[in-house]
Amino acid sequence: MRDLGTLINKKLSFTLAFFALAVSLLNAQAVRPWWFTLEQGKFHFRTGSYGNALMAFEDARRARDTQFARMGQDFIHVLSMPEVRLLGDSLYFVERFITERNQTAAAAALAQLFHFVPRESFSGSVDQTLSGFERMRAYPEAEFWLGETFRAEGELPLALRQYELAWNNRDLLKVPEFEIEILYRIVDIHRIFMNYPEMERRALEIVEGVGPFGAPRDALWAGNPPGAYNPIRFAMARVLEVEGINRFLLLYRHNNIATERAHRQLGLFYSATNRFNTAADHLAFAFLIQNTIIINEVIRREHDFTFDTLEDLMTRIRRGSELEAFMEETEFFRTAFYLSSSLYATGRVRPAIELWTFLAHSGISGEWGIRARTSPTPIIERAVIMP
Repeated sequence: MRDLGTLINKKLSFTLAFFALAVSLLNAQAVRPWWFTLEQGKFHFRTGSYGNALMAFEDARRARDTQFARMGQDFIHVLSMPEVRLLGDSLYFVERFITERNQTAAAAALAQLFHFVPRESFSGSVDQTLSGFERMRAYPEAEFWLGETFRAEGELPLALRQYELAWNNRDLLKVPEFEIEILYRIVDIHRIFMNYPEMERRALEIVEGVGPFGAPRDALWAGNPPGAYNPIRFAMARVLEVEGINRFLLLYRHNNIATERAHRQLGLFYSATNRFNTAADHLAFAFLIQNTIIINEVIRREHDFTFDTLEDLMTRIRRGSELEAFMEETEFFRTAFYLSSSLYATGRVRPAIELWTFLAHSGISGEWGIRARTSPTPIIERAVIMP
């Protein structure tokens, strides 16, 4: 009988423990922070579970909105006290009041806000701090991933809306440099919609605009500040025209991979619209960035390597290597083809013919080498922009 009672007590204890664990897990799930829910959504997205991903991203956005709205209300509760109204717009005195009167909810709200936004950015103003709570309700990462999910499901207008929301709130990004990825998504959708003026405007923002820390995204192209006279870029154009492509690639390096695709897309777009001067300028920058990445990687493998000619550089590309994949991804030979064509169309014959000869004699240039072999001199050909 005693054994039976002991057994019942053990089972009851186990049941209660299991129930307590289940409740604690449910409670933990209920209070999961918005950033954790966002990561869950990314997992669902990467495994192709788009419905679950959408729900998770929506939950993350809603949770952040709710949290900062509540914290704003906690702060307002203190500000509405008669004695606090007398303190005016001084954040210093309001914070001292919160500490002295042990207003824990408002103190926690301010601590959380200052974790994301430096206290100094509010200039000691209560009004600006209150606006900060409202501003922090936006969640650009969640908007971006909602856009990614809509894009994966073919809902491009909805995806574009989400990307625009993410872009408009880019100052809240946890990783500020991520803003360029948002811009590229916007560029891509406008290209698919064949809204080329908007595609051009956003692509120019990538290469000419100012990044999150106040510096130009491509200072070598845009100047510093953007629009200022850029003697280096002028000298580069002169070397390319007079001394040819190999000398150009020998003297200059530019490893700004973040802007390579924008330069390439703009160059092809301007070629397609018969603006060969501008096309050549952008394609030359794209080609310079591509070759800089390749040369740097070859030097990393072969410390004594010195660039001489494109033909020699190509002998260092191994079949099936990451460099070959990089060249394919960045349309290396297509870039060279339309750069040659654009240079020839604008009277820059020497670099145009050098590039054309390189393509014609290369054994790995594929269709672009075949096309180059049809003519002894470059063909002035517009690029075809396809959605």
